[in-house]
Amino acid sequence: MTTHFITAEIDLQESPKELHQAIEAELQERGEPLRWAVTHVDPEQEKATVEAIVTKSANSK
Repeated sequence: MTTHFITAEIDLQESPKELHQAIEAELQERGEPLRWAVTHVDPEQEKATVEAIVTKSANSK
């Protein structure tokens, strides 16, 4: 198992619950999230930047 630091841009959603679900879905594509945080919000671009630590098994690509 390895850990990776990643950043992702997520489109802002209508509600905090939808934003949380969008973040979790994006992170699951990259590995198993250990922790994450929204580090920047760009209201003009309607994007949130998320930094996360994810784990991947040795067999996953």
